[in-house]
Amino acid sequence: MKRHDAALTTRLDIPRLSPTLVAAAAKLPTATLHEAAKKIGALPSAIRPVAPGFRCAGSALTVHSPGGDNLWLHRALEVAQAGDVMVVFANGAHEHGYWGEIMTTMAKVKGLAGLVIDGCVRDGVLLGEIGFPVFARGLCIQGTGKDFGAIGWINHPVLMGQVVVQAGDLIVGDADGVVAIPHARAAEAVAAGERREADEAAILRRLEAGESTMAVYGWH
Repeated sequence: MKRHDAALTTRLDIPRLSPTLVAAAAKLPTATLHEAAKKIGALPSAIRPVAPGFRCAGSALTVHSPGGDNLWLHRALEVAQAGDVMVVFANGAHEHGYWGEIMTTMAKVKGLAGLVIDGCVRDGVLLGEIGFPVFARGLCIQGTGKDFGAIGWINHPVLMGQVVVQAGDLIVGDADGVVAIPHARAAEAVAAGERREADEAAILRRLEAGESTMAVYGWH
């Protein structure tokens, strides 16, 4: 079988967000960022943290992988940089364990910020012990192949539910889910999210003082 030259469908020169902006985004809840960005970027609710307490924030390194095959995830790991969040579309084939202890160990050593995959992973207990943030549809023991002739894409747009994720977009994941904010709108969304958090803190103080939500929001 003819081998596909991965370099033909791999982009290396992608925009990445500043560490300062990513650090600010990491402090905000995903729901706040989604609302602050005018209700965009919510990835499928089925994509959840594999272990309690997992949280990630970083620039998207996107992967479009053939279904039931994880060779392109290994290729992406090789070109990934510290701080990247790998965002994987597995061609709609969810019922495979695309990622496990081996790949998690490499990702952690390289300094990646997390994995978000529209599919399943394996080695759930070990992933929790290693502590590298993984967000997936669930756990699946069914294995994957490695077809060297199959075409995949690295750092090209991927469709996650109804959201198109571009390489370099802001990705934030927490216990509530995962949000993707376009690179060009990330700074604006984070600033709006910080204002929203401050406003909500003021509202909470009023509620704790005995006011009603109807009065606080002026809904009478």
